[in-house]
Parts: sequence; structure tokens; C-alpha cells
Amino acid sequence: MTDDLQRYSKQVLFHGIGEAGQRELLKRRVLVCGCGALGTVLAEGMVRAGVGFVRIVDRDFVELSNLQRQVLFDEQDIADQLPKSVAAGRKLAKINSTIEIDPIVADVSYENVMGLANDVDLILDGTDNFEIRYLLNDVSLETGIPWVYGGCIGSHGQTMTILPGETACLRCLIDAVPEPGSVETCDTAGVLAAIINVIASLQVVDALKILSGQRNLIEPKLTVIDVWDGTFRRMNMEGLRDRSGCPACHAGERVWLRGTLGSQTTILCGRNAVQVSPPSKTRLVFDDLANRLAGIGTINYNKYLFRIALNEGDYELTAFQDGRVIIKGTEDIPTAKTLYAKYIGS
Repeated sequence: MTDDLQRYSKQVLFHGIGEAGQRELLKRRVLVCGCGALGTVLAEGMVRAGVGFVRIVDRDFVELSNLQRQVLFDEQDIADQLPKSVAAGRKLAKINSTIEIDPIVADVSYENVMGLANDVDLILDGTDNFEIRYLLNDVSLETGIPWVYGGCIGSHGQTMTILPGETACLRCLIDAVPEPGSVETCDTAGVLAAIINVIASLQVVDALKILSGQRNLIEPKLTVIDVWDGTFRRMNMEGLRDRSGCPACHAGERVWLRGTLGSQTTILCGRNAVQVSPPSKTRLVFDDLANRLAGIGTINYNKYLFRIALNEGDYELTAFQDGRVIIKGTEDIPTAKTLYAKYIGS
């Protein structure tokens, strides 16, 4: 075994990877979309396995409640007010300095997703909401890039790998975003770290199959696990693509990628917070914002984000350079929009 593979020696010994598979991994490029609970495990799995390029995109910052399950973060990241993708990138660079890591602080949307995905071989779903998953599904079908869906709530999780044009897509399985209140959320059910690690690990395994040149090993199945009940099911999705009449697969419908569906406000699960995005592209200058808002609250900021705890009301606003603001202290969208317009801009 050559010196450049010594780091991965135990993985090379595994019959499913071998030296040829490892060299394939070193050439591959991955987009990890979301760097929370699932995303941190996914990103670490890719970097430790020797995937040559890992782009990590996340819109959020590290908070205390993240540390229970988001494995790349620690208390210092909170003290430093770091965005999740930046904190993750720093940790991962210490784990494997030979891998190119591209941390991006951004909200994935129809406006930027094609640019984020245009040079990768695989997309990994580390998100926490269906709007972005349907967007990733559209991108996959449009570009031919496979993606691995994963989702967890409570002690339950599920995952399915989508090979565009070959297997059922997300819309074949779930044709529309679930109605509010129709499914459990982390506000009502919480989430165990154990299910996060199990589902993300299964996503990583399918990623390694695809990236090592063995996509023929991918089975068209939805895996559903409950770690508390100890149940494990694999549901056969073979033939679903043909039976579903899915407009995305069969008619080329791309409503999420075209921006026909999707919102500029998002209630952040379990956070008592709303994210508000500007209707058009902007770039905030934090020094100017600090001068303008001086005296109305306690201000802290660095080059990544700007935070103000307002003197009136129990609200905290965290702004990013791209104009997005996470407003903590409410889940009421009109209230969040009002605060955004009042303090950041209309």
C-alpha cells in the first residue's frame, strides 16, 4: 500500500472498498446540504473516509441546544458566535488536512442551489425541512446527480437513496410537503442523538458505494428505523417510479427549482425562532448596522454574523451578511416580518 493511502488502511482492507475504491473516493466531490445533526455526521463521515472535496452549506449558527446531537460543535463555537459551516470546516480540517473542505454560510434556495451543486458527484441531505429536500430532488432530476435523503424526529428516522432516472424520487414517495400539524416536529417529539447517528451512518454507506464506483449496489428501498422501539424496516420501492406518475420524473416538472414553490420565511423547529430572508439579494455591512442600531439593544458581531438582543421585548436578532435574519423569541411569521422591517430593512 502506498504512503498516500496509509491513513485509510483499514478502509482499504475492507473488501467493499479496496485500493481501487479508495482512489475513486479521493477523486470525488460531495455537497453536504445542512450542517446540523445529520449534516455534521455526514460531513465527518465523508472527510474521514477520504472523499476528496466536501462542500458544506448551512444557514445557521451554533447554539447550546445543538451540542446534544451535532457532533462537530463544542461550547467554544458558541462563545465565538460561529456559523455552523465555519465551525464544522475548522474541525474537519484538523481531522483530515489532505481533504479540500469548502464551508459556505448560505441559505440554500432556488437562486443558488445549481451553483452549489454544479461540480459535485453526490448530494447528501443533512437538512431539517421538506422545502429544501424537494429543491434538492429537483436539482438531482435536472442534473443527474444522485442524492441521499435522510430525516429524523424523536427516535424515528428514515433514509432513501435516489438515482435520478433509475429509482423513485422523493416526490414519487411523498408527492407534496406535509400540511402543518400533520406530522410530528422536534417541537413536539424532540430528537435522540442515537437515531441521528444511525440514519446518517446509513447515508454515508450508500454515499461510499456511489462514490467508489459501485452504484449498482444501491437498492431501491426506503429504510425506516426506530431506535427506541428497536424496529427496522426496509420497504421495497422498486417499480414505484413507473407506478407513481410523478410529474417531476415523467413530465420534467421543476416547481421548486424554478422558485414557483418555496417561501422567504421559515419557522425553525424547536428554536422559537423564524428566519426571514430578503426578497432580493443584498449584503449587510455590520459596522453600519451597529451604528444604526446603537442604543436599542445589546450588540455583538464578528465577520460572520451580527447579533442584537433588543431592549424592548424578549427578541434576539441574528443577521448574516446575505441579509438573512433569524429572529428568536417568536414563531409568529407576521411578528418576525415586522421586526425585520423595523430594524433591518423592508
